[in-house]
Amino acid sequence: MADIKTELIGMLNKGLELEHAARIQYLAHAELVKGIEAEPIIARLREIAGDEAKHEGIFRNLIGDYLFGEPSMGLAATHRAAETPGILEVNLKGEKDAIDFYKIIYQKVIDNKKSFPYEFETLEHEIRHIIIDEQSHVAELLLLLGR
Repeated sequence: MADIKTELIGMLNKGLELEHAARIQYLAHAELVKGIEAEPIIARLREIAGDEAKHEGIFRNLIGDYLFGEPSMGLAATHRAAETPGILEVNLKGEKDAIDFYKIIYQKVIDNKKSFPYEFETLEHEIRHIIIDEQSHVAELLLLLGR
C-alpha cells in the first residue's frame, strides 16, 4: 500500500501545483483583458480563479489529512497571453490538460480502491467533483470564445 499511496500523493501534488498555477494565471490574465466587453470576461476569469483556489484546498486536504503526505508548495508552469482570444485559448488548453490528468488520478483511485478502505469514497468524490468543475470551465471558455 505504501507504493500506491506514495504514487497517489505525488499525483495529487502535481494536481495541486497545476491548480496553484492556474489560479495565478487566471488572476494575471484578468488584469490584461481590455475593451468594451472586458468586464464580464474579467469577472469570469476571477471567478474561475476562485474555483481553482478551492481545488487547491481540496488537494491539500486529500494529501495531508487523508493520505498523511506533505502538500507541495511548488507551482506548475504558467503560460502568458496578451490579447483576450489568446488568454481564453491558453486557459482552455490548461483546463483540458488538467481534466486529462485528473482522469488518470481518478482511475488510479478506482483501480486501487481496496488500498484505501477508509479514504476511498472521499478521494473518489473529491477528484470527480474537481473534474466536473474543470469541465464546466471548458464549457464557459468555449462560450466566451464563441464556439
